[in-house]
Amino acid sequence: MRRVELDAYLNRIGYTGKLDATVETLRALHVAHLMSVPFENLDIHLGRTIVLDESHLFEKIVRQRRGGFCYELNGLFAGMLRALGFRVTMLSAGVARKSGGFGPEFDHMTLAVDVEEEQWLADVGFGDGFLEPLRLTAGGEGEYHLRRDERWILCRGDEPQYRFTLTPHLPADYADMCRYHQTSPESSFTRGRLATRATTGGRITVTDHRLIVTRGGVREEREISGEQEFRQICVEHLGLRWE
Repeated sequence: MRRVELDAYLNRIGYTGKLDATVETLRALHVAHLMSVPFENLDIHLGRTIVLDESHLFEKIVRQRRGGFCYELNGLFAGMLRALGFRVTMLSAGVARKSGGFGPEFDHMTLAVDVEEEQWLADVGFGDGFLEPLRLTAGGEGEYHLRRDERWILCRGDEPQYRFTLTPHLPADYADMCRYHQTSPESSFTRGRLATRATTGGRITVTDHRLIVTRGGVREEREISGEQEFRQICVEHLGLRWE
């Protein structure tokens, strides 16, 4: 990522802090990204093919001020971190299923970041996920924590979110599952539109028919009247335009 692109990316996420490769910087960039760039699957429902090379991701997320799903958001975030001097590894994860078990390899992309002689889990592409990077160590306190058996498992409270190994991967390794999530009727991403973004003290989420706003642990939910209001909410609350 060139300096001019890096500057545009930092402007996209509203980040004006330090740029040294430290845990403090990683944490601040992670939060800024989640507060600025929505997790969304709108292109899938517009019939637009998602391309995972960095130039396409930059054009969509930075220049068009859109969001994306895991392969897009974590893919571009990894590029930014590397441009700042961080060591980043793309990891393959299987997402926990409601029926039990986990999805297949490359079901989700998450990131390991090596900084200050420690390894951290970073993920700006899981929707309603952890706000700050997690130290890659089993146990810990807080809502999100990691378990370790044959693989690493990210948990939210008692509920597993996804499992992964630390095997490094390239963007091309995710192509088949990215295509699956864009086209398969079995994928949750093809079943309905979703856009969500973290806010200070909460989250805004919009689906085809519902607007959900959480503030300070209080959840408010209401129906959306139709397509015009859906688009209006995406613009006013999430900054998304996709014409």
